[in-house]
Amino acid sequence: MDGTRHLFFCILISILILVAGTFGYMAIEGWPFIDAIYMTVITISTVGFKEVNLVSQAGRIFTIVLVFCGVGFSLYVAAAVVQFMVEGRIRIILGRRRLDKKIDRLKNHYIVCGYGRIGRVLCRHLRKADIDVAVIEKSPERLAVMDEDNILYIADDATDENNLLKAGIKRARGLVAVLATNTDNVFLVLTARQLSPELFIMARASQRNAIIKLRAACANMVESPYVMGAMSMANRIIRPTVTSFLDLAFAQRSKDIQMEEIPVSAGSELVNIELKDSGIRQNYNLIIIAIKKPDGSMQFNPSFDAVIKPDDTVIAVGEASSLQKLEWALNPQAGVS
Repeated sequence: MDGTRHLFFCILISILILVAGTFGYMAIEGWPFIDAIYMTVITISTVGFKEVNLVSQAGRIFTIVLVFCGVGFSLYVAAAVVQFMVEGRIRIILGRRRLDKKIDRLKNHYIVCGYGRIGRVLCRHLRKADIDVAVIEKSPERLAVMDEDNILYIADDATDENNLLKAGIKRARGLVAVLATNTDNVFLVLTARQLSPELFIMARASQRNAIIKLRAACANMVESPYVMGAMSMANRIIRPTVTSFLDLAFAQRSKDIQMEEIPVSAGSELVNIELKDSGIRQNYNLIIIAIKKPDGSMQFNPSFDAVIKPDDTVIAVGEASSLQKLEWALNPQAGVS
């Protein structure tokens, strides 16, 4: 029996003893309800006030039984309450320490500031992609949700630089600002950029002027859920087949086809080799739809004589297993890890 059920059981038995004592005095002595419950309470609590009325022989025997049963169980209930409070506090402290230790071990992770509707969905998708996440959320109402989702979190203000340091901003791959207000997101981006000048920062904006302010605060990417949602709905109307294909390609559960971006490391055997000689199409049965260069330029539908260079990012479409094999070929470090 867990602590909560145990405490509930003890309180229930205490109420039953109180009721039994009250109705016992009413039946044996013929006392009114107030006198009977008063006598029961001072007997169980051992306060020692004098009896409200004279007690008969049968009443005294009943009082003796009530003392042994009621007082003993009252002490047991008191001990159970103290145990529940102490153990609960200990569990909170130990649980917090475990979370802090796990966060301290994170590296190359993402810090998500805010665990509302967008933050929760974002974390779910990042974790599905095996990306480590640490959340900073100060709302007490969302603590139980994060515990339920088994999320590593810091229950505090995300705009406080000390909390960003606790979340490992110096070791993080990126930060996502999805706090409730645009003002908080702007202040958060400014603070995060000051702490980590090279950090990738994505921020949510709910208004057009907030997009300008967040970009001025040096956010790498600013997204508006309302604009993205409207564009998605419009594309589903205008280009239903294309959007269905993209949904299928980006769905992690799809085994038939997926779209993935794969970074190219200098240690790959395919570096400085033309696509026609790389064997990607023949050996992996994949389609290369684009190559992103280190300067950010994009080669769409690259020709057969396009050369794969170090630090390129190859965007390919095909089966998940084949994409995994190509990732090992283009980025051998990924296969080792």
